Amino acid sequence: MKKIECVIMDWAGTAIDYGCFAPVSVFIESFRAIGIEVTPEEARRPMGLTKIDHIRALFDMERIGEAFRQKYGRVYGEEDVKGRYAEFQRLLFATLREYTAPISDVIETIDVLRKMGIKIGSTTGYTREMMDVVVPAAAEKGYRTDNCVTSDGLPAGRPYPYMIYKNMCDLAVPSRLSVVKYGDTISDIKEGVNAGVWSVGVILGSNEMGLTEDEVKQLPEAELKKRMAAVRNRMYAAGAHYVVDSICELPALIESINARMENEMK
Repeated sequence: MKKIECVIMDWAGTAIDYGCFAPVSVFIESFRAIGIEVTPEEARRPMGLTKIDHIRALFDMERIGEAFRQKYGRVYGEEDVKGRYAEFQRLLFATLREYTAPISDVIETIDVLRKMGIKIGSTTGYTREMMDVVVPAAAEKGYRTDNCVTSDGLPAGRPYPYMIYKNMCDLAVPSRLSVVKYGDTISDIKEGVNAGVWSVGVILGSNEMGLTEDEVKQLPEAELKKRMAAVRNRMYAAGAHYVVDSICELPALIESINARMENEMK
């Protein structure tokens, strides 16, 4: 019988860094250094891509590209991308350890999944050098995965499926149907869809919500439900098989997926 053997987690906004704030301010500051203002909404839109691809995506946005052209009298080039990426890295490494606190209930839920015999892989838009900061800092706070794959050395990062396939190889998971990809961005959803695995989105704590935990608690209930529904709809539109409010729902969802696969085999 096919059953879920592996959950592949995203990191920021999914497992750590509630609201995915570490990269957002850094993208904004790296563009501000050349006199271009980027809004938080714009900074979040390509989240989940590799960070250099994220910068390309920001330059490709019509408003930002036009602001650059107006200021510098030309369209942006690859040297401009590399310059913003260098500044992004400089700023990010100065603060990255501060954004490695696990999101509520993540550690406890991962323990439950492990007791179910499930392996915990991970993919990320960060580079290996960045994850060399994040992984041990998160481990000090109690969060550990069985594997961490970055796009370094692979053909591409998200939304392509290569990091998921590398996790499957590293963790000896033989079937894509035995894998859940779990993440908080549209790129996470598309990564799972492109790999042909079960693609599950999470709303609370996500980049798509873009709120701190305190901001979520302070929102009027009607407004919170409205924002959560909008995130849910975007994730389903991107191809998610399931969307959960929080990681607490994941063990029961996996049991449901297992039952679904068993019934489909009858």
